[in-house]
Amino acid sequence: MVKTEFMNALMQLAAEKNLPKEIVLTALESAMVSAYRKESFIHGEDIAVKIHPVSGEVKLTIKKVVSEAPEDEYREISLKEARKKDKTLKAGDTIVSELPPPNAGRIPAQIAKQVILQKLHDAERGAIYEEYVGKEGEIVTGTVQRVNPEHVIIDIGKTEAVIPQNEKSPTERYRQGQRLKLYIVEVARTTRGPQVIASRAHRNLLRDLLILEIPEIAAGTVEIRAVAREAGYRSKVAVFSRQSGIDPVGCCVGLRGIRIQNIVNELNGEKIDVVQWSDDPRVFIANALSPAQVLNVSLNADETTALVKVPDKHLSLAIGKEGQNVRLAAKLTGWRIDIKSASELEAAKAAQKEEVAEPEAVGQVQTDMEAGVHAPAEEELETGEEATVAVASTQGEGQVEGIGIEILMPVDAALQQQPSKIRFAEEIMAGRNGKSRKKEAPKKEVEGKDAGVKTKKTKAKKKTYYEDEDFES
Repeated sequence: MVKTEFMNALMQLAAEKNLPKEIVLTALESAMVSAYRKESFIHGEDIAVKIHPVSGEVKLTIKKVVSEAPEDEYREISLKEARKKDKTLKAGDTIVSELPPPNAGRIPAQIAKQVILQKLHDAERGAIYEEYVGKEGEIVTGTVQRVNPEHVIIDIGKTEAVIPQNEKSPTERYRQGQRLKLYIVEVARTTRGPQVIASRAHRNLLRDLLILEIPEIAAGTVEIRAVAREAGYRSKVAVFSRQSGIDPVGCCVGLRGIRIQNIVNELNGEKIDVVQWSDDPRVFIANALSPAQVLNVSLNADETTALVKVPDKHLSLAIGKEGQNVRLAAKLTGWRIDIKSASELEAAKAAQKEEVAEPEAVGQVQTDMEAGVHAPAEEELETGEEATVAVASTQGEGQVEGIGIEILMPVDAALQQQPSKIRFAEEIMAGRNGKSRKKEAPKKEVEGKDAGVKTKKTKAKKKTYYEDEDFES
C-alpha cells in the first residue's frame, strides 16, 4: 500500500513538472544517495540507489574493487575477502554488494528534498530549452508581464521571453496584459535557465504573419521571394505565383484588403506594399518603386546600380518620405537605385551635348587661325556701316619698307573697342586750341605731304573730318 501511494505521488509530480517519469526517478535516486551518505555511509564509499519503476522497491548497493593489497578500505576489498563471496573473482574485478536501506533522519530527509528539487528544476530547464530551441525562427503568442526601459518581459507559457531595446518596434507602446505575436530570434542556455530572445521588429515576423493569414502562401501556390521592412513605418513584400492564372498580389491583399488589413492591425498600422516579383531586374525595380510610375530603368550590372527615370510629378512619390520608398525598394531588389526626373535627365543630356560641341568649335577656330583666315564674310561687311582706318609708314634710311594695315569692322564695334596702344596724331594734337578746322561735308580724301591719315568717325547725325593741315604748326 505504501509503495503504491509512493508511485502515485511520483507520477503526479512528473505530470506537474511536465517531465518524463524516468527523469523524476533519476532525481529521486540521486537525492536518496545524498541522504544515505549523510546518515550512514562515509563520503568516500561508492553507493548507489535503484528504484523499481513499477513496484517502487528501493535497493541500495555498494561497489568495491578487488585488490591483492588494498589501500583504500572504502573503495577496495582484498582478494581473500572477495573470494568468500565469489570464488571466481580476481584482482581488478568489481564486486557489488546489496545492503538494506537505512532509515534516514530529519536532516538527511531535508537534504534529500533539496537535492530532488534542484534535480527536478534542472531537468525542467533542460526540457524547456529543448522545446524552444526547436522554435527558433517561428512565431509564438505571449502576454506582456513587465515593461522596463531596457526590455519587455513576455509570458509565452512555460517560460518568459525578453524583447530587447533593439528588437522593439519604434512606434509601439507596450502595456501589461497586452497579447502579442513574437518572432523568436534566439534561445540561449544560461545559469538561470533558458533565455528566449524575441523580436517585434524582425522582417521575418512579417513573413510568418503572411504565411499564417494567407492560405495560398501556406500551401505553396504563392511564394514570398523578398521582404524589406522598416518596423513600425513601412514594408515591401515581393511575391510570385507558381501556378498560372493566379494573381499573387490579389491573393495577399484579399477582397477589399481584408487579408492584408489583419496583418496591418497586428503590426499597429504599419503600411505594407505587396509587389509582384519578376525575373527581369528592370521590371522588378519598376514594381518595387510602386506606387510611383516609372518611365525607364537603365542598369549597370558591373556596379549593381540602376538609373530610374520617372515623371516630374512622381519624383517625390518615388523617393518617399525621407527617402523611405527608394530605400525599401533598394533593399527589396538588391540594386542601388538612383532616381531622376524626366526634365532633369533631358537637361543633363543637353548640357552634355554642349560640352561635346564646344571643344569641336574651339578646334575649328584654331584650324582657321592656322590657315590665316581672319577676315569676316563679305556679306557681313556689306550689310553694316563700315569704318576704315589706314596707316602707312614712310620709307627712310634704316627703316623697314612701308607696312599697310587695314582693319574692317562695323562702326559700333569700332567705337566700343578698347583704345589702341598706338597713339595717332589725332590723339596727340586734339588738345590744341584754334588749330583745328571742322568741315561738315560729304566724305572727302585729303593727302598730306609726308603721310596720310584717314579717319572716319560716325555719329548719329553729324560727321566731322579732320585733315593734316589742321595739325601743322
